[in-house]
Amino acid sequence: MMNRALDIDCVRAFVRIAELGSFTRAADMARMTQSAMSLKLKRLEERLDCKLVQRTPRHVELTARGAAFLVHARELLEVHDRAFTTLTEPRQKLTIGLSDHVAGPELPALVARMNAQDPQLTIEIRIGSSLDLLKDYDLRLLDAAIVRFDKGRDGGQTIANEKFSWFASQNWRPSEGEPLPIATMPEPCGVRSLAGELLDRAGIEWREVFVGGGVTAVSAAVVAGMGVSALSRRMLPLGVVDVGPRLGLPALPTLPVILHTRIKNGRHSNTLNALTSAFKSAI
Repeated sequence: MMNRALDIDCVRAFVRIAELGSFTRAADMARMTQSAMSLKLKRLEERLDCKLVQRTPRHVELTARGAAFLVHARELLEVHDRAFTTLTEPRQKLTIGLSDHVAGPELPALVARMNAQDPQLTIEIRIGSSLDLLKDYDLRLLDAAIVRFDKGRDGGQTIANEKFSWFASQNWRPSEGEPLPIATMPEPCGVRSLAGELLDRAGIEWREVFVGGGVTAVSAAVVAGMGVSALSRRMLPLGVVDVGPRLGLPALPTLPVILHTRIKNGRHSNTLNALTSAFKSAI
């Protein structure tokens, strides 16, 4: 059993010599003298009790044991540097806004995917209406926003398209002669506005019977039999059915999910790519 650890600086000197094939170039990179570089290698060889490097007139060659140790030396430096960075560098944070119409039941899996991509990154997710999130994005309070469509806004990248329909509890029946009861999100929800415009254009009388602060609350009202709501099937639990054709309601369009971001590269970009890829799979 080893009772004395390897000197990381000596290991690093050996790796530099091996990769550059020269004591002179390795010393220049480390900003030290060639004799100091040679001394570090000598200490490492003494600690390991073997010859790692063989000098030749033109360049440096590794011995058989040196070549074998090089693989482990690189791994040792990688683990050392990662552990040191974890404790000394401040954690970076990625703040993402998710529209309530986008953040569905697969959200835990999406968060897990981002964490697996970069465990050292602090992830902050804010859920709200698309309009509110885009305002925060414009104020640079968010690094990225994943939202539903916005008729008055250009730009962004469409990462998925999702079909919307009119859903109600499978036991729900409309009251004859009464306006269509609608469960919906509060203004300024874009889906709410679109659904109202389509119903008005089709000459269908309707009234709000439930306004929920999120899709989860609206879904609960639908399951409870309070009325009809314009939602994607992905957002709804079991026990609901598409009542649009039976009631003669206007068809709802396929709506895009749009990513707005200023992140172009780096670790934040990799984590965001992991999120959007997982989201595409979910849709």
